[in-house]
Amino acid sequence: MEFYVYIVQSEKDGSFYFGQTNNLDDRLKRHNAGSEKYTSRKTPWKLFWHTKVSSRAEAMKLQKSSRT
Repeated sequence: MEFYVYIVQSEKDGSFYFGQTNNLDDRLKRHNAGSEKYTSRKTPWKLFWHTKVSSRAEAMKLQKSSRT
């Protein structure tokens, strides 16, 4: 199953959120709907960057390595 590692940017204050998902369109909609606890206060969000990887394990590895 393909996964995406992504960064969204808050249009409210310019902050960034780094995540991973198997459905990028749905995930962005959920961020903007305010249904995600961490990002709900900083809507709206826009997609800043993303890449597709071949597995969740690869997505988690990339996400972890990008935070350090």
